[in-house]
Amino acid sequence: KDKSYSLHAEDISIGLVWLFQISGLIGISAGHDQWFISKTPIILCLTFILLVFNFPISSSRAVLLTTLFFAGGMLAEWIGLKYGIVFGSYSYGSNLGPKIGGVPYLIGLYWALLVLVTGVAANHLSTNKLSRILIGAVLMVTLDFFMEESAPKFDFWSFTSGIAPLSNYISWFALALVLHFVLQLFTLSGSKRFSVHVLTSQFFFFIYFYVFCNI
Repeated sequence: KDKSYSLHAEDISIGLVWLFQISGLIGISAGHDQWFISKTPIILCLTFILLVFNFPISSSRAVLLTTLFFAGGMLAEWIGLKYGIVFGSYSYGSNLGPKIGGVPYLIGLYWALLVLVTGVAANHLSTNKLSRILIGAVLMVTLDFFMEESAPKFDFWSFTSGIAPLSNYISWFALALVLHFVLQLFTLSGSKRFSVHVLTSQFFFFIYFYVFCNI
């Protein structure tokens, strides 16, 4: 009974994840971009809540690591924003919600979410810990590459130069390596099915706008 309920709940959660992304994709493409993009904080928070229940983030180890990934992402972004020495010279827009020190709280949540779901994907692509760390970092920096096209248009963030510099991708990769090293060190694992759907939906959304849509 418990197992059946768990699978049913996971199905609903996966459906919601795709509903969020596809609704946003259609709404933005149809010209309602301001309304849909402004709902990004709500959608990201809901996705993270679904991650908490389906990953699940329930043990003390999982909570500690998730908090660490959140803090690591926030600290790197704060240093980068303040000194321009990590990701390049950039600033955040208004569509990612409340900020601390110029950095939206949601960015920390997004770092934590991405490390967890790419970590699960990497775990199922390789049995070697070093390979898992590299795969996880590559998945994250690849997603960032596609996000950079939409970020300024969505008023998420923008670089002073107008485009993301090479240092942005190098720093994303380096930080992702560190966070995935920590993940592998503590051997945290989660739901493969839910994690892969979350990751795939993110790629689907941002690749769509990278390739097909000039909003």
